[in-house]
Amino acid sequence: MRRGKTKPMARPPSRSRPAEEARTSTESVIDVSNADVPAMPDRIEIRGLELLLFCGVLDEEQIRRQPFRVDIDIFADLSGAGASDRLDQTVNYGAVIDEIVAKLADERFQLLERASNRIAELVLTYQLVEAVTVTMAKLRPPVGAHVETTGVTIHRRRG
Repeated sequence: MRRGKTKPMARPPSRSRPAEEARTSTESVIDVSNADVPAMPDRIEIRGLELLLFCGVLDEEQIRRQPFRVDIDIFADLSGAGASDRLDQTVNYGAVIDEIVAKLADERFQLLERASNRIAELVLTYQLVEAVTVTMAKLRPPVGAHVETTGVTIHRRRG
């Protein structure tokens, strides 16, 4: 065969199928069952929660509150709330935020890792929560170079 010329492709023999087989029904395309739902299907996101906490290894950090920004991903089955539109079928993120702010207000931590873990512990007390990811950033950390934030991300599961 010479370059630049192609041999025409043979067409496959035509198969006649009944119209019912040629169409795909909606039921076979969309599976609304929970059979293949991943382990952590749904997520509630809390972004940019600002906290003033006692956290750090320096004496000053234990005397004066330090600014932190926290992002929380709460993994839970939200299908009940999605179907019912009822607050008691989900994790009330307002209640979660209020509890974190209240409980951490007077606690003292040396490490971001412990403060983040404490937040995860609080979130995991809510009945529907299967897992939680906490990202915590310390704003303006006291280090010898200009750094906007330092931080950690932890992931914890129930059980």
